[in-house]
Amino acid sequence: MSAEAETSLNAPASGKQTPLNSKTMPQAGDLSNQAWRCASGGISLQRVDVVIPCYNYAHFLQESVESALSQAGVDVRVLILDDCSPDNTPEVGKALASRDDRVTYRRHTTNMGHIATYNEGIDWAGGDLFLLLSADDYLLPGSLGRAAELMRTYPNVGMAFGNALIAEPDGNASRADPLGDNVRPMQVLSGPQFIRLSGASNLVPTPTAVVRTALQKQVGGYRKELPHAGDMEMWLRLASHADVGFIKEDQAVYRRHASNMSLQYYGENILSDLLQRKKAFDALFSQTTDSLKKDQTLRRFLARELGNKALQQAGIAFNNFDLATAAAIQRFALEVSPELRNSLPCFKLACKQMIGPKYWYALKSIARRAAGCMRRNRVSSSASTGTTVGS
Repeated sequence: MSAEAETSLNAPASGKQTPLNSKTMPQAGDLSNQAWRCASGGISLQRVDVVIPCYNYAHFLQESVESALSQAGVDVRVLILDDCSPDNTPEVGKALASRDDRVTYRRHTTNMGHIATYNEGIDWAGGDLFLLLSADDYLLPGSLGRAAELMRTYPNVGMAFGNALIAEPDGNASRADPLGDNVRPMQVLSGPQFIRLSGASNLVPTPTAVVRTALQKQVGGYRKELPHAGDMEMWLRLASHADVGFIKEDQAVYRRHASNMSLQYYGENILSDLLQRKKAFDALFSQTTDSLKKDQTLRRFLARELGNKALQQAGIAFNNFDLATAAAIQRFALEVSPELRNSLPCFKLACKQMIGPKYWYALKSIARRAAGCMRRNRVSSSASTGTTVGS
């Protein structure tokens, strides 16, 4: 999982997450899923260059690499970029490269950080399609073939993504389903549609994002000033130049680590994350197409989405008795979208601040007890009359 995904407010994806039975979690080499192959008739395979940045993930590296090499219906090359890992990544990486000439292993003499490593991978790529795959994540069978087929069918699509499975630290699994249930198996979104759907969140599960290499090189690499919003900014940038395809299949598995659970409260880092998201929007409108630059409705929509996200996080800070951070995030929200000053979330936060956390929690406790009593009274009344609650 990328460094960005480890610290973002709701990473790696903002859509619905469905719990799964851990026993059903597919493995990288599980070929029970349908493999997507090129149709007969002389159609050449598209080449997909998979860059696998690795820092201290030697124990995951082999599974990640083999998940790419085993993809059907595409011609795969893999570049392992070892960012000066202190573990035995060199041993594992060199062994993988020696066994398969599709694999190249490079090691940095000093740690360059994830942004520079990503951009080195973009410079190396030369195939039809490109994917950044963190060494602790892995692809599911058929994922690259599905993406290649969609992009072959729809030449205007510059990036394709799909659902992902989340491997939790406790061994359970859930599904990141960014677009929900009511979508076609393959769907094409215009750039503005994708940007609106994303709002202030990182909609795309990163290990599922396959990009046309030519477009990736056209828009450039990741921004060093956005170490924790780089993925989100990149998806917005790509969507400002091309359509975006969605595949309603489980495309990859990413691991969520106990030390970086995205729902953890992390104090002052929340404001830093929000500021980076604002910079991502600023970058979008400063360097996008002329039509998007002039779209003031979209600009206001994204500002309001970011402001609402900030107010939610201010509420979390308040609930953690971090009143200074809550106030700072609230100020940020109103600076980004002043119209939120009269919104219900802002009014609710102001009431909580006026009462103070101690009395707010006391009121919530009273309200919970009152609600419990009302439920018990309804059950008792229903039992005495022989009716069903809610009928």
